[in-house]
Amino acid sequence: MHSGQKSELVQLLEASTAVDCPDVDVKVFDVATVVNVLPPGKSETFKDYATSVFLPYAIKQAQNIKRIDLIWDQYFENSLKRNTREARGSGVRRHVCDNASIPVNWKSFLQSDENKKDLFHYLAESVAALQLPGVEIITTSGVDVLSSSLVETEGLTSCNHEEADTRIFIHVKHASARGLKKVLIRMVDTDVVVLAIAYARKLELQELWIAFGVGNHFRYLPIHKITTSLTQQQCEALPFFHAVTGCDTVSYFAGKGKKTAFQAWKSNPEVTEIFRVLSSSQDTVYEKQCHALERFVVVMYSHTCPHQTINEARQVLFAQGNKSIENIPPTQATLAQHIKRAAYQAGHVWGQALGPMQELPSPAEWGWQQSPEGWSPKWTTLAEASKACSKLVSCGYKRACGGLCKCTKANLPCTALYSCAGSCYQE
Repeated sequence: MHSGQKSELVQLLEASTAVDCPDVDVKVFDVATVVNVLPPGKSETFKDYATSVFLPYAIKQAQNIKRIDLIWDQYFENSLKRNTREARGSGVRRHVCDNASIPVNWKSFLQSDENKKDLFHYLAESVAALQLPGVEIITTSGVDVLSSSLVETEGLTSCNHEEADTRIFIHVKHASARGLKKVLIRMVDTDVVVLAIAYARKLELQELWIAFGVGNHFRYLPIHKITTSLTQQQCEALPFFHAVTGCDTVSYFAGKGKKTAFQAWKSNPEVTEIFRVLSSSQDTVYEKQCHALERFVVVMYSHTCPHQTINEARQVLFAQGNKSIENIPPTQATLAQHIKRAAYQAGHVWGQALGPMQELPSPAEWGWQQSPEGWSPKWTTLAEASKACSKLVSCGYKRACGGLCKCTKANLPCTALYSCAGSCYQE
């Protein structure tokens, strides 16, 4: 799959940033992110790491607030993200317990899903045992949650969300329902920014902040202010826009980043309602919706191209000299599968972010195919070009060939794909 910079979208959306940490009631953390940036240092055992590194961090973050929620990813065998995680490498399996030695290569250790599952459970139990005056501590542990005090957990368990990205919002909703109306989410993933904007109004908060980025790029994003610069329809449409233009499970369009896609959206506001509908769970993607999205993709590749259908645009752009496959849109058949994958991610996975139990259809119905190695994108329903086309030649003539062009020598007629648009004739 083509990759890209998701953070470009945040730069396009952020209206302003805050320098200092805002005063909030609740902080919610994607703790896998925290663990990745909290190396063991001089810790010799996992108990050392918990007591000297992780717990002091949690205690510091819990100052001057009423509640802290720590959200961990879950790791499922039949996951769409399996191949993405495996591409990052796989570390050596290590046992996690009090007296087990900390691995020398922390990054390699965290590449193993089994290692992370054990570590996350170990740290969840450690932090739930903390007693901080006036502060509720809630941490996920698999499908359940643990807490430092007697907290009403209805709506938090049992939870089958795979990623913290969506599970975070169940906890934000839970806190809001209990009168805690100023929330800060710590996250480095653009997906969470998109979901926060999409769900901000439904969460009924006074303030929703995201502590975003790392190092020199760290800032506090006021989601409650960003949403005022967009209509409610645009906010609710954002998840599908983000998915269809490229995310972790859906390929980017080659050479087309978020900025180009955002400009195409602004030029075609009529697709906003389709984006909004496909950002919620649908039984299928309708042909009419695909046709409207074709024009959006055409504009991404050429804002001057007048054609509505993507196959017509491919023909024209190819004939104009953009011969590289990277410079023309995908085929209609390829785009249809791409749209299905985006609708699955935005509508089914992200679209069920506020409920603890997601009911996900089989990815096989949404642009994916399964093999012994796991799920992979079903790129197209068309036959491979090299097998379907016995002759691949191009005509460089714009007027009468006079029997001299490659087409004539191959006993083939000139076609509309060439510069002559098929108007060449033999003298």
